[in-house]
Amino acid sequence: MSNSDPRAKARARARASLALISPEEDAAITAAATSDPDNPPLTEADMAAFRPATETAPDLVAAYKRRGPKTGAAGAKKQVTLRIDPDVIEHYRATGDGWQGRINAALRKAAGL
Repeated sequence: MSNSDPRAKARARARASLALISPEEDAAITAAATSDPDNPPLTEADMAAFRPATETAPDLVAAYKRRGPKTGAAGAKKQVTLRIDPDVIEHYRATGDGWQGRINAALRKAAGL
């Protein structure tokens, strides 16, 4: 497992917590899940029918990928605390999703970048 892979770390923590569940607790959890008609456990057939999100919701995946570089990536944006007048914030929020990016673009333009 890579020390920098958060998904691998999460999987390892999940496996470790599963190992702590007693057979009795597991039976109680399974009984509760199978008795819920609104949310039954997935079967092997259900799991086999799963498809990648890129096939089932390509527009959603594309929108997620457009969000920009992740924290820690080369050239990633930095989080700062900045006090901005409420009317300015409301003006940008009223323009819809992506308002933070539009503020960033306005700051870049004002800075001559």
